[in-house]
Amino acid sequence: MSIFPDRFRLDGRAALITGSARGLGWEMAKGLAEAGAKVLLHGRARSRLAPRVAELETAGRDAGAVCFDMADRAAMAVELGNAGPIDILVHNVGERDRRPFAEIDHDAFARLIDVDLVAAHALVKLLLPGMIERGWGRLILVSSIVGDLAVPGAVSYATAKGGLSAFARALAAEFGARGVTCNALSPGFFATETNAQLAVSPAGERQRERCPLKRWAEPWEIAGAAVFLASPAASFVNGHTLVVDGGVSATYLG
Repeated sequence: MSIFPDRFRLDGRAALITGSARGLGWEMAKGLAEAGAKVLLHGRARSRLAPRVAELETAGRDAGAVCFDMADRAAMAVELGNAGPIDILVHNVGERDRRPFAEIDHDAFARLIDVDLVAAHALVKLLLPGMIERGWGRLILVSSIVGDLAVPGAVSYATAKGGLSAFARALAAEFGARGVTCNALSPGFFATETNAQLAVSPAGERQRERCPLKRWAEPWEIAGAAVFLASPAASFVNGHTLVVDGGVSATYLG
């Protein structure tokens, strides 16, 4: 049987992509929709989600939206309870605090860990039972190379993202036999709206030079990795962290 292109199709599957009104989440949502999945966009403002849903529907895609703050677990449960079966979770939401460690108090640290890491536990607890019941599921947790390669001003963020990769491995070990795979997706430096100022700063230029490809990634370049991990083509990929960083983490600069 030919593996291309049917094994990369997601027809009949429903995917939730958190934090998908813009940036990498939006690019992954577009990719999953193009592969045939029904996509559920997520954000905190319906006014930002509605134009995105309309754009996908105009392109002939099946799309909807859920709206809740990651810190509001009750709203999360209600929205997802009304959303119907979800086969694929791409947990992309992530806040970042670039302040030095000495300036981050306990409450700020705890809030970021809650949104970036603990919320993933809440999402999985809600969606995993249905995946197990149907005998098929994909959990994709968006980590970061910062979770493995420390940089100044990223104490909270690095802790959370490193935790997501470990969480993915633990879930993979526990639920693979139930038909649900779990992997982490670890982006490097992408030229998103959020990173616009960093990209043109001296630090951004240093990152560009460090990358073997000598550039930052374009946002759309994350989509293929997400589609792969969600697809039948990745049926034996479980507990893996797929790094998409142009080779930054594969090199050593002394």
